[in-house]
Amino acid sequence: MRPPFPTIQQDIQVSFRYPVHFTRDLFAVSNPLVRNIVAEDGAGPPAKLLVALDRGVHRCHPRLLSRIEAYCRHHHTVVTLAGAPLLFEGGEQLKNDPRHVKSVQQAVHTYGLCRHSYVAAIGGGALIDMAGFAAATAHRGLRLIRVPTTVMAQADAAIGVKNGINAFGKKNFIGTFAPPVAVLNDADFLPTLSRRDWIGGVAEAVKVALIKDSDFFTFLEQHADALAHRDLDLMNQVIYRSAVLHLNHIAQGGDPFESGSSRPLDFGHWAAHKLEHLSAYELGHGQAVALGLALDSTYAHLMGLLPHSRWQRILTTLRTLGFALYDPRMEADHSLLDGLREFQEHLGGRLTIMLLWDIGQGLEVHDLNGDLVRESLALLKKEAAVASGYTPHRRDARATNLPF
Repeated sequence: MRPPFPTIQQDIQVSFRYPVHFTRDLFAVSNPLVRNIVAEDGAGPPAKLLVALDRGVHRCHPRLLSRIEAYCRHHHTVVTLAGAPLLFEGGEQLKNDPRHVKSVQQAVHTYGLCRHSYVAAIGGGALIDMAGFAAATAHRGLRLIRVPTTVMAQADAAIGVKNGINAFGKKNFIGTFAPPVAVLNDADFLPTLSRRDWIGGVAEAVKVALIKDSDFFTFLEQHADALAHRDLDLMNQVIYRSAVLHLNHIAQGGDPFESGSSRPLDFGHWAAHKLEHLSAYELGHGQAVALGLALDSTYAHLMGLLPHSRWQRILTTLRTLGFALYDPRMEADHSLLDGLREFQEHLGGRLTIMLLWDIGQGLEVHDLNGDLVRESLALLKKEAAVASGYTPHRRDARATNLPF
């Protein structure tokens, strides 16, 4: 049957641009960054700014709120505080309770913010994820300024285009793709981080180095001890290089909004996301990612892909940075392997997992052999127990019966 009218094909092209700035003392009245970002919208009444702040940051920087208020008073012709800042306990648990999202949206309503208003999310990756999701869904999208305060957030979590919260025991089950108007990395937040948060973000730097930049991995390898001992100058270099690599992939990888099934930047994450849930989020994201990197690197080695010397370099670097290579929860029944199914559900399409040919060279596969995963776990357990390197019997990749 012939349709009564021809099909209308609608094509829309949208270009996104946002800066990732590196600065110090962001809310000094003499620092023009926030003012200039808001002022780019041109003449008009002062824009309203709603602040969502991580309580941990507030405890470490008790003068921060008064400095934000002073900043807005000084630049009152451009930006004004919408109302009292919202304080939240940071950490992954923040993303497990949807009431926090509603509290941000309630403030948007109460203070009369519009789509030309701004939400400034100041904190770690979890706070920025939650507040970013709230901002993206109020009025179909307010303007988000991300002020990440952890290594993880500055190097990876806050610089991309995703926002989300957890649901149904799954990480980032509910979320949006909504680029910020700007990301402002202030190095002055880093010295007050706990040891866990200081080193946790380096796991994401190791990840992106392993799949994209062997020279960067060598840098991390050579400076692992200094990084573990809180060398701020080195850490700032790590954050910058990690941000460059992550942003280049988002912009040039061909799939910024992840419509396909391939997510190379999730190397090591299929296990990490499940481990976070299995630990009731006792494990930080960085610690879980390090375990996932160790597991997938070991798997690639046992397959015959990753040479022994490269595999040992990876494990040694992770260990020197202060990461564990094994956690008993990795072998809890079959729960970890359930993470593969959940990972595929989250991506959609064909299961696609990133492994390694070599340091700096990734390889995508479409299945993992459960027996080989368990063998990898057993080897990691042994590696964690024995300080000296352990050389396993190398498997023939043809014997694993993997469908690729």
